[in-house]
Amino acid sequence: MTGQELQNILLNKWGRSYDIRLRRIEGRMFVQIMWKYLEERSFHLSEREYLEHLNAVSMHLNAWGGKSQIEQYLKETKQRPRMGKVVNIPIALGDRASEWILN
Repeated sequence: MTGQELQNILLNKWGRSYDIRLRRIEGRMFVQIMWKYLEERSFHLSEREYLEHLNAVSMHLNAWGGKSQIEQYLKETKQRPRMGKVVNIPIALGDRASEWILN
């Protein structure tokens, strides 16, 4: 998956290029879809910076085998990012979790 493909997934789901963050919460990894998006004036990144950021996120998702997990979750969820509310997508790292998460 590339950053552009990830952006297209978001656009197809919600019609907006939402910001995405990777977070470790209590020893688990999550992809967080934030409520801010590229198309709003006050967004903190340029389009180029946004795509670079999505490429970095995609690189991690590819290494974790998380592409299908993201696609499946977004296909099924009825949640939507909104002010102060993120969409948390858990990423199952499987046997390789210790390579990515240090306690």
